[in-house]
Amino acid sequence: MTDFSNSVLGVTGASGYVGRAVIAELKARGASKIVAITRDPARIADIAGVEARAGDFTKPDTLASAFDGVERLLLISASDVGQRLPGQLAAIDAAERAGVGHLIYTSITSPYPHPRHAVQNDHFWTEARLFATKGGWTSLRDNIYADFIVWEAAKTLEAGKIFHAAGDGRRAIVFRDDIAAAAAGALLTAEGRELVDVSGPDALSYADIAALLSRLGGRPVTAVDVGHEAQLKGMIGAGLSPLLAEAFAGFDVAVRTGALAVIGNGVERFAGRAPLSLEAAVTRALKG
Repeated sequence: MTDFSNSVLGVTGASGYVGRAVIAELKARGASKIVAITRDPARIADIAGVEARAGDFTKPDTLASAFDGVERLLLISASDVGQRLPGQLAAIDAAERAGVGHLIYTSITSPYPHPRHAVQNDHFWTEARLFATKGGWTSLRDNIYADFIVWEAAKTLEAGKIFHAAGDGRRAIVFRDDIAAAAAGALLTAEGRELVDVSGPDALSYADIAALLSRLGGRPVTAVDVGHEAQLKGMIGAGLSPLLAEAFAGFDVAVRTGALAVIGNGVERFAGRAPLSLEAAVTRALKG
């Protein structure tokens, strides 16, 4: 395995949680030439030992200077779901023009084109552009964040119900810290042109998650499948725009079909450790 810790490593989205965690992991693993790229470099003034640069996917003219001299680049997918595709395509174009040798992109498990399921659609077409690049690339197909379940564990135990629209489908949810560690490892070691699934250790249904919370929390929790239309209506009623409601409801559509049940080896391979399980994280959260 080649060690690229002496290469110039770029990280976009550097001010976000995953970006910051990637940079911390890179530094811990000996990287010394880190370019941290964000829309507003003032937001990362607290990160020592990096070169902060301005770069905005929605302003392609900022990207040439942001990517200048970068040899390996992590493109963290933008947060503006349904609006981010043009900017992500522009970022890949700019990276190719800048001569970046290897691109790493944070995608999603089993992306597919769909006019209303914006998360999967954004990733599908970004990957399509990635595959056409001349250099090396690694698409890290990250499963859904497990963090949300832990954040809401106490509320879920109090409510006693998890509402969903995924049937008996399963998803191999993964924690953001494991996603970040895998991304850092890919920056440091990945070569060639490859898709890599990044997941947790288990593929869990909502019924599995409800049973786990019941057992660890000592209170009954039931998973209730409300169906797709009711889920959409509930999301819109809670204040989400129709675009975002359709996008997020698309997760459970994908889960129902089995698309997110893929258990990958990305964490073990690039982070050098087993991914954190939901049981271990919930146990820790409930104790703390």
